[in-house]
Amino acid sequence: MEPPRLSYVLARWRSFTVSPERFRSLAMLSVGALFVVMVTGAIVRLTGSGLGCENWPRCGDTPFPASGIHSFVEFGNRVVALIAILIAVAVAIAARRVDGLPRRTTKLAAAAAVCIVAQIPLGGVTVILDLNPYVVMSHFLLALATIGLAVLVALDAHAHARGPSHSSFPRPLGMLSIVLLPAALALIVTGAFVTAAGPHPGASGEEIPRLGNVVDAAHVHAVATAVFGSVLAVCVLVLLWRRHEAPGELRLALVVIALVGAEIGVGQWQWNRGLPWGVVLLHVALASAIWCGLVALVARLLAASRARRPAFGRQAMAADPIP
Repeated sequence: MEPPRLSYVLARWRSFTVSPERFRSLAMLSVGALFVVMVTGAIVRLTGSGLGCENWPRCGDTPFPASGIHSFVEFGNRVVALIAILIAVAVAIAARRVDGLPRRTTKLAAAAAVCIVAQIPLGGVTVILDLNPYVVMSHFLLALATIGLAVLVALDAHAHARGPSHSSFPRPLGMLSIVLLPAALALIVTGAFVTAAGPHPGASGEEIPRLGNVVDAAHVHAVATAVFGSVLAVCVLVLLWRRHEAPGELRLALVVIALVGAEIGVGQWQWNRGLPWGVVLLHVALASAIWCGLVALVARLLAASRARRPAFGRQAMAADPIP
């Protein structure tokens, strides 16, 4: 039997489409997979397994771990990351086969796929440089950027499958929400510095340099928490004031503020307990969830503010006729 001609393969590819509902499910699966990668990455560091698979990209002298809990933990994170990479690439490909999907969404999906693929060499550099704290933090920050892009893709996919939201929000108030992202980023980065100065270097039995004093880093992190909490409280109060215009966004904001409250409680608990790794892991997981919620909240508020346009000329006269 003759192999299919290239023209036939191309014709079948051009006729292949992905339904909006299936694309939405795939995009949400990608967010979930990336979240699991972030959590398992934290497990690698907190259990001292960061150098469990030396001689990157191999795991010691073989491609797979031979023995030792640390090597299995590190290799497990690699497997989970590979699955997340495949899903992100599938989302980027599927985005081009969804009828009517905005071009912006296909670009975001491609950017998310590029970011997670870039984690492969960055992870190798992290191991080669023996878990240099700055490289480890860049690895974590790139993961935040990747999952943020994936959240935006999932939001667009949901809107495309369900239809546009009817929320509307004054543009100045929508722009106010943008302040949340740098405030949250400052909070997360200072938290990363606390970890880099704390008792979890990422590898057991190795001399991993620490960054500064953990007490000083924790004080800076507490200040960043207060600033972020104040900005979030203002945004929530504004949403409560205009609650009839953006009810879905208000519910999302209340979920985020509940997560922040839980995060503060867990943070104080872990500090009082001397930073046990299990509690620190919960802290990292909550921080990742908060970041995803904030990206979604800001994106939805900006979309709602763009949906509310002032009317001029004849449109204004038709909307508000003179009796």
